[in-house]
Amino acid sequence: MTKRIFISLLAALPLFALSVGQPLPRLTLSGDEGARVDGTPFDSDSLRNKVHIIFYVDPDEKDLNEAFTDALKAAKLDRSRYASVAIINLDATWMPNFAIEAALKKKQKKFPDTIYVKDKVKKGVKTWEIDDDNSDIIVVDGDGTVLYVHEGKIPQSQYDDVIALIREHM
Repeated sequence: MTKRIFISLLAALPLFALSVGQPLPRLTLSGDEGARVDGTPFDSDSLRNKVHIIFYVDPDEKDLNEAFTDALKAAKLDRSRYASVAIINLDATWMPNFAIEAALKKKQKKFPDTIYVKDKVKKGVKTWEIDDDNSDIIVVDGDGTVLYVHEGKIPQSQYDDVIALIREHM
């Protein structure tokens, strides 16, 4: 009887949408849901042929993984084989969207190699079943397979491993 209850409880738990070794579930954002900073639709299926690191960030937590992003910059990875995406969870903050959107336009000009995306309805949280109100990091290879997922602050002890993983799949 106890074994049956345990199995029933396990079956009731949600399965994570993001699993290392599995394809990244498709995320599309357009119109009222959000889009790229320039207003064009975003489709995660377009993240192919390069290793991509995706930062899915609550604006209130934008500095949580700043030390990790500094380590990535210092690694001087080949941008022809590696790219970054910053998806901003606009629905996770008290800050007004117009202020965040203005800041994102400036960032897009300053960092043209990064794709900046606005998620106005937490679609990424729902589609990928990742942590809300946080700074989540996902690494996918050129075929869209998930290589790494971390919710929250990445421990400094993992920086070199994540960078090595990116290099290995470039």
